[in-house]
Amino acid sequence: QVQLVESGGGLVQAGGSLRLSCAASGSIRSFNAMGWYRQAPGKQRELVAAVSSDGSTNYADSVKGRFTISRDNAKNIVDLQMNSLKPEDTAVYYCHARRVILATVNYWGQGTQVTVSS
Repeated sequence: QVQLVESGGGLVQAGGSLRLSCAASGSIRSFNAMGWYRQAPGKQRELVAAVSSDGSTNYADSVKGRFTISRDNAKNIVDLQMNSLKPEDTAVYYCHARRVILATVNYWGQGTQVTVSS
């Protein structure tokens, strides 16, 4: 069973930066996609950014130009660099991984809190 462990959350002022890191317990090479989701209080979980096994990336419109996702298959980590943070970025951020072989299997981390003060 693969485990995903997030780190790097915290409290930051608006305009600041944070870097989230997701470490997998095993190789991430077999994952078709990895990414970050977030969930704010009272809202649904939403995709923030994702990176596929071929290196292609996808971002939510709200974070384009501010956030950058990167994937290091050698170190089995996926990072999310967040710049120019806004109060509306406040949420619990979850690492996600998807593997598709005969069926789709999704893995989730436990989440890390990001709070942006105004």
